[in-house]
Amino acid sequence: MDNLDDRLIALLRRNGREAVANLAATLGVSRTTVRHHMTRLEKEGRVLGYTVTLREDAIPRGIRALTMIAIEGHRADLVTARLYRLSAVQLIHATNGKWDLVAELRTETLEEIDAALTRMREIEGIAASETSILLATRHPSSVRV
Repeated sequence: MDNLDDRLIALLRRNGREAVANLAATLGVSRTTVRHHMTRLEKEGRVLGYTVTLREDAIPRGIRALTMIAIEGHRADLVTARLYRLSAVQLIHATNGKWDLVAELRTETLEEIDAALTRMREIEGIAASETSILLATRHPSSVRV
């Protein structure tokens, strides 16, 4: 990717629905150039799609949390498979540092989060965990300095 691609992607991250004319004006290039770069990024699989960012209270999302998990030994695959059996677990990410996995949880109530965490503690191979409940999401377009 070149510098123009990087700047274009940064603009699209802020607003994936920005008009091509506005993108071109901001980048100081023609609309044709912007369309060409967007098409190439899509064809190369670097841009997979465009999304809409919703106001946090626009749709009910329930309770969301992130659980950082330390694994004993080489049991990551076993632990991952067992975590995915829990309905609260949406996604699991491998990571580096103190924690081996990060699990994204979503439930309707705090009680359901508590129940999921209780079941997680029963999974053999989990050495330690730490959970943070997500209170709000701050999207780039909503941050004002």
